[in-house]
Amino acid sequence: MCGMPQPPPVRSMPARPVRPDASMSLLTNVMDHSLDDGYAEAAARRKSEGAGGMPKTVRAKLGLAAGLVLAALVVTLGAAQARVAAPTVAKERQELIDRIQRENAAADKLEGTVDKLRDDVSARQREALKKSGDGTDLVDLLSGAVAVHGPGVKLVVNDAKEATSGGNGNPRETADFSDTGRVRDRDMQRVVNGLWESGAEAIAINGQRLTALSAIRAAGDAILVDNRPLVPPYTVLAVGDGERLSTRFQNSADGLYLHALQENYGIRTGISVEGDVRLPAAPSVIVRTAQPSTEKGTS
Repeated sequence: MCGMPQPPPVRSMPARPVRPDASMSLLTNVMDHSLDDGYAEAAARRKSEGAGGMPKTVRAKLGLAAGLVLAALVVTLGAAQARVAAPTVAKERQELIDRIQRENAAADKLEGTVDKLRDDVSARQREALKKSGDGTDLVDLLSGAVAVHGPGVKLVVNDAKEATSGGNGNPRETADFSDTGRVRDRDMQRVVNGLWESGAEAIAINGQRLTALSAIRAAGDAILVDNRPLVPPYTVLAVGDGERLSTRFQNSADGLYLHALQENYGIRTGISVEGDVRLPAAPSVIVRTAQPSTEKGTS
């Protein structure tokens, strides 16, 4: 068929394959050229000048050997010195342990001597009280010089329940409760005075016998009786006519005060009549005698 000549068909060139790491050219360059060019040139220059590697001359080799020998000598001397000093250190440590043990034994011995002397003084004081004349039994009882037992009452005073709910049950570690929920020294003072006034003949708190010279004080949150700390609950034992003593105390001003603490602040109390309560003797009784004054007063 004649006509106009047809243009040659256009053929598309095949697509050039794309490298899978084309998007990571920076990482590829770092991997291909891990050593900086400047470092590579310096290493090549030193190698060509013979400056790298092991020493070449005899003098350099002797210097290196001397340095190694000196380092080994220093390490050996240090190890030998430590080995020699080890027995000395162990000996000094053992001597210190022995000295501590001797001092502890001496302190225990002195403490035992103090206890014996205290018991001797207490025995002599009781003996002096027995020689004071008539009414010896009553004097012994009131002074706390002898252990007593008989009918009486048992009074337990404890902190409020809320005061023992924090600090792992330790009321002294509770920080989120008012101090009004804890028993204080002034509370125990009123309890003891109320029992004396109600007819108690002898009183003890947590096994600590009270005398006419006993003191109930506070040191921080702790209650001290004759400088000995007590912990709650506080158990008060009183010798006397049980029924009468209990009734008179609960109706007294101090008994009503204790009841108000229970009602208003949750302090726990309980009183019971006992057929036989036992109180120990006071650990130490100070004997004091009064002498009539020889001085005449001025008008």
